[in-house]
Amino acid sequence: MTALIPGLPIQVQGSYNAQNQMVAEVVKFKASDLNNAEDIQAGIAPTEQQAQANKQQIQKNEQKLKQQQQELQKEQQQETAEEQQTAANKAAIAAANKRFGELADYNILGEVTVYFGNDSTVIEQQYKPQLVQLATKAKTITAYIIQVQGYASAVGSAALNQKLSRQRADNVLDFLEQQGGIPLTNVLAPGAMGTSDQVASDTTAEGQAANRRVVVRILQNKGVSGT
Repeated sequence: MTALIPGLPIQVQGSYNAQNQMVAEVVKFKASDLNNAEDIQAGIAPTEQQAQANKQQIQKNEQKLKQQQQELQKEQQQETAEEQQTAANKAAIAAANKRFGELADYNILGEVTVYFGNDSTVIEQQYKPQLVQLATKAKTITAYIIQVQGYASAVGSAALNQKLSRQRADNVLDFLEQQGGIPLTNVLAPGAMGTSDQVASDTTAEGQAANRRVVVRILQNKGVSGT
């Protein structure tokens, strides 16, 4: 019975029983046919193993592709979020430019530029006397307005630069209020200008330092001054 394998030609002699089943009495086959059948069976096993290995590899490839698709989707979502943030920053800068662009009817009666270290929003000690002096001068001017504009160098992400420019402007304004005695009623909302209006090239350390700044101006309406 162990010799009867798939692919082996055989001759059978026998008769049918009451259940119409063939009852073999004699089974014959050639030795050469048995060798051929065994050779065929020996070739089938590796083929089946290879097929299984191929199936497993396909499954791995499908899992890898699915993972790559998920990573790509995540990157696209992150890129979309960054684009939205950039658009929001541009809108904020445009709004600030529009507000400050309406100052053509004002005279500039004093100005101080405060420079900041890389990634810093802290006012260095050397600029504090200048800000106090500017505040003192402003309070001698009729109907004065203080304008504060914060900037950042174009190094790093747009979102970070927008945040830095806003924090720098806010810190300078806080100093003017607390140390300079400037009331809020005489201050324009501080402008976070991001990387707009660069005054130097950001390809050098000196240029980057020049762009990390807050510009403070004393303004007076030309109608008040009569000019």
